[in-house]
Amino acid sequence: MSEQPLVTLQNVGKTFGPVTVIKDVTVSVYAGKVQVLLGENGAGKSTLIKMMAGVYQPDAGRIVVDGNTVTLPTTRAAEALGIATIHQELNLVPTMSIAENVMLGRMPTKHGMVDRSAMRNRARAALALIGLDVDVDTLVGELGIARQQLVEIAKALSINARILILDEPTAALTRHETESLFAVMADLRSRGVGMLFISHHLDEIAEVGDTVTVLRDGEFVAEVPASTPEDELVRLMVGRSIEEQYPRNAGGAAETTETAEILAVEHLSSSGRFTDINFTVRAGEVVGIAGLVGAGRTELIRAIAGADHYDSGTVTVRGRALPKANIKAAIKAGIGHVPEDRKGQGLVLDASVNDNLGYATLASTAKLGLADFAGQRSRAQAVATKLRIRMHTIDQAIGALSGGNQQKAVFGRWIIAASTVLLLDEPTRGVDVGAKVEIYELMNAITAAGGAIVMVSSELPEILGMSDRILVMRDGLLAGELTAAEATQDAVMTLAARDVADEN
Repeated sequence: MSEQPLVTLQNVGKTFGPVTVIKDVTVSVYAGKVQVLLGENGAGKSTLIKMMAGVYQPDAGRIVVDGNTVTLPTTRAAEALGIATIHQELNLVPTMSIAENVMLGRMPTKHGMVDRSAMRNRARAALALIGLDVDVDTLVGELGIARQQLVEIAKALSINARILILDEPTAALTRHETESLFAVMADLRSRGVGMLFISHHLDEIAEVGDTVTVLRDGEFVAEVPASTPEDELVRLMVGRSIEEQYPRNAGGAAETTETAEILAVEHLSSSGRFTDINFTVRAGEVVGIAGLVGAGRTELIRAIAGADHYDSGTVTVRGRALPKANIKAAIKAGIGHVPEDRKGQGLVLDASVNDNLGYATLASTAKLGLADFAGQRSRAQAVATKLRIRMHTIDQAIGALSGGNQQKAVFGRWIIAASTVLLLDEPTRGVDVGAKVEIYELMNAITAAGGAIVMVSSELPEILGMSDRILVMRDGLLAGELTAAEATQDAVMTLAARDVADEN
């Protein structure tokens, strides 16, 4: 490119104690262009964007804005140069209005008081830039995630941002909401705003990006066009070819009595959530559950796990019926649950990796009523090593780990608990392609050892690629069952979208 970039991180490096997280990386953002930053969890993407945003200062290299070397000691210094960041975890106050959030920290004043009329007018002007027609007095907490994302963008544009950093902006959005966001991004590009875009969804890259900078283990690997095939992007990210994106080893368990039925769900019903659900799972098997949003999949998984009450029916593990809504009994019977919302329901983010790995086994491993902390630490360290959880130490707060490593820790908890039935709800959401393959291989190892898996996923290719059988739900009912040989995207969607009542 001949034009001058808006901002360049030039040969930058960053270390934290003895750990080098960024080494000699260069990335530039140009006016009216979308630069994609791609890499596995732990590749250094977050550290890099924090240098550009003024959160971290590089230990080596320099930052160049409009051709001039600058220092960015604070986020305010970055904002003053037109650099704004839309974080994956939105920085909004839900109990404040849209106008108050857009102007937070920069409230206009009149006679020493907040000029609320001017505040509203400036907020309306910011919303108009992105085509968001909503009352600026609306509380942000009343908005859906997609509109909250747009409020964040409006907030950035209100400070005349020329460079927009978008960190996983589509992670929690539906496809329709994603398309709306991309339309806003296209409009911003036409007005000369440069963007740095991070996403784990490889199919989005060609749609929204211009060029891609690939990182691996904190080092620059390549800069390639956004039109580069996904297989090549995967190879650049992980340093090896992945012949199959979904490496399912079907029929993992040997043909012995261990292939007997492990889990049986019979006539399970919960008013308003699901009705008369029946299925079984055998050792060595992955049973996928597909369906549209609101079909009742998560509710069913939570009921089986003992997390939620149900009205009637039974859950049986190895011939033994479990009491309703009893997580302790479910764990004791060998059920492990990886929930859809790992941060809200699966982890204690401020607690250590060690603590999070041991929560399911603190009671069962206690000696004379006292927790076996030494044994727990030993078990946790062994599993963390086995699963290659990237961390500084096992005492590190788990909230500081990448999404993929957090998810592996949730899996690790159930490995320590020796769970034989794993209930997985969106197991790879927010996880990069390299970590996904590691999770799939972990699933293979569990079934090969005679365990069984029930997996809910909204990603149809994942359901098709990793399931031995697929159950399809619609409106809380079981619409049908498909073998791996029968299952196609069309077959699954036909069952998911049909009116089950018409079949009865």
